[in-house]
Amino acid sequence: MTHSTPNTWRQAHVGHWLAQASRRFDARVLVLMAGNDRMPLALANLARRGKLTASHVHITRHLPLAGARLTELASLAGVSKQAMGKLVDQCAAWGLVQRQPDPRDARAWRVVFSAGGLSWLQAYQEAVQQAQAELQAAIGDDVATVLCLGLEAYAA
Repeated sequence: MTHSTPNTWRQAHVGHWLAQASRRFDARVLVLMAGNDRMPLALANLARRGKLTASHVHITRHLPLAGARLTELASLAGVSKQAMGKLVDQCAAWGLVQRQPDPRDARAWRVVFSAGGLSWLQAYQEAVQQAQAELQAAIGDDVATVLCLGLEAYAA
């Protein structure tokens, strides 16, 4: 790529476009979730008011259905234990997750989806499928397939 000024490269490289696309995709997923009837009403209202962010989607992406300790969840999400702790506190207050005693260690807690969190997870799945279909319609089937295969290979 050639650029007219020496500094345009900072906004014209694959990392920049990946970040922009990720933000756009996550924002679209949250909009779709806010309008999903499966979403718990309180969470849908938070999403509509812009209180739910990609950070909250981060928990959805990384929390196993069987739950995880806070340190495990932070590691899976690639964030600090402290940052994940704050996010879990907020999500617990909103009824998305709950803490349960860890059956393997009485001193530890596991973060698990609540019943409302499982509804959120279903709405998330549907929103991701819809957003992915919209992306595919916008860039075409062949480009979308190559994009997904390429990103999967690059991330591996």
